Amino acid sequence: MNFNEYGFLPPHDYEITLNELRESLLVRGPGDGEPWDVTWRLFLIDQLEVLVQQLWDVGIHQIYIDGSFVEAKAHPNDIDGYFECDVMELATGELERKLNALDPYKVWTWDSNSRKPYRGYTKKQLPMWHRYRVELYPHFGQPSGIKDEYGHDQQFPAAFRKSRDTFLPKGIIKLSR
Repeated sequence: MNFNEYGFLPPHDYEITLNELRESLLVRGPGDGEPWDVTWRLFLIDQLEVLVQQLWDVGIHQIYIDGSFVEAKAHPNDIDGYFECDVMELATGELERKLNALDPYKVWTWDSNSRKPYRGYTKKQLPMWHRYRVELYPHFGQPSGIKDEYGHDQQFPAAFRKSRDTFLPKGIIKLSR
């Protein structure tokens, strides 16, 4: 795994464990002499691990991460991702209840009313972002709210495999146990 000329992982789903992620280019850096915030990136992985373990504990195993964390950016703001889930478990609130039963901060919600501002950011953030600096969204086949280059809504799998400004294809990380 290496960054391409655009600072992205080449288009592919890179399946790796959290421990492999900690030792990867994404945390250790490209080794080109440019500054790379390894400490911050390790912190983000530790935070991600808390949420991923909770997803695994409720039986969710298709988990993908993306965003500036998987780009050649020395200090990413956070980790973004999505996971595949059952629409009925999400719609009934059962998934949220199960996850919040595991999380001491009860951060599992995607209700837009739960979003709060954070200094220096224009976008309001979910409770999980405020606590963990990670946002993981449920995916069951619905649009993501992210538009493609033609203005059409994309599902998470497509939206997370393109850059949001240039729409160039890029790689994504699939977490495995």
